[in-house]
Amino acid sequence: MHWWASIAGIVLIYLILIDAFETVVLPRKIRRSFRIASLFYKKTWRFWTSAGAHIKVANRRENFLAYYGPLSLIVLLGFWAAGLIFGFACVQYGLGEHVSLGNEKITFGKLVYLSGETFFTLGYGDITPNNPAARALAVMESGLGFAFLGLVVGYLPVIYGAFATREVEISLLDARAGSPPSAAEFLGRLGCCPDQTVLDNIFRDWERWCADLLASHISYPVLVFFRSQHGNQSWLGALATMLDVTSLIMTGVEGIHPDQAKLTFAMARHAAVDLAQVVGAQYSPHDEGRLPASELSRLRTDLARNGVTLKFAQPAIPDSSLGIAVGESAAEPERLTELRALYEPYLHSLSRRLLMTLPPWIRTDHKKDNWQGGPWDRAIQARALEHPGRPIDDHF
Repeated sequence: MHWWASIAGIVLIYLILIDAFETVVLPRKIRRSFRIASLFYKKTWRFWTSAGAHIKVANRRENFLAYYGPLSLIVLLGFWAAGLIFGFACVQYGLGEHVSLGNEKITFGKLVYLSGETFFTLGYGDITPNNPAARALAVMESGLGFAFLGLVVGYLPVIYGAFATREVEISLLDARAGSPPSAAEFLGRLGCCPDQTVLDNIFRDWERWCADLLASHISYPVLVFFRSQHGNQSWLGALATMLDVTSLIMTGVEGIHPDQAKLTFAMARHAAVDLAQVVGAQYSPHDEGRLPASELSRLRTDLARNGVTLKFAQPAIPDSSLGIAVGESAAEPERLTELRALYEPYLHSLSRRLLMTLPPWIRTDHKKDNWQGGPWDRAIQARALEHPGRPIDDHF
């Protein structure tokens, strides 16, 4: 008897089962250093991004990276199944001569075949166990295989349900903050709104979105690799935009109370910090700030054009002779710097790890939002120029 093979098989089966349980069933972050799923994603993501780096066209590269999340999920499930089949074959091999296949000699390859048909409950009956230990092992494996397949059937809809829930608010952000979103666009487009409750309701929805993001992506870490439907949108970009907007309001915006913004900022920052740990992102002290001091003036001007006035709009030298209390106006930009320091390092680390572009504070382009574009727009415009004054509905 090859007892060492049985021990190795039992260890392999245990490692895969505990890894599958922690990844699929256990809804919390695992701090153990060695995990099969973590090692799998670390190695395969590095390979995938290395291959994607050879794609020079940005849209094609983004499409290539978008395949990784769903594909890695299927490959990991297949890897677990193959490991369990191999582990049970090792246990069978360690039990000795206990199966029959006519007059043919039983080899390890035939035991792998027996393990595979037992795991997937095929039941061909060409190889049969012929002692109590082998029969008990076959029953255990078939039951485990049936449970594994049932788990896969239930796991995939949960993953895609969580993904769809995440994408709803990201899609709603398109008309409110642009594509890609930015803090200046968000506040500028809502600057004419006189009702504080409108903004508070939006922030309240985003507070809940951040909580859902944190809960779902800790329970199912593979979701961090799922890209949004549009290349200029991402869950990381939406999270960064909300942190930027709420930090501005907490620093000071005329006519806007920061109470709800503080709650949304806290939840969004919590999500950024924990998700950076989930993906194993690394801190870098060399990351450049996303809002240089030279951009503050432009940000102030853009917002003022849309009816939004920052309280630190007129930076002043603290001087009592000018009627300005020492520390008042000078401290408010520092407040913004302090708030940004609480979350931007985590955003930068997530951006590097996931190859997701962080949105700007101020948009420099004048491209249409995603909702404004369409594949037939040029044809409609061309036909309208050919027949001026004719209703658009009659052009086709």
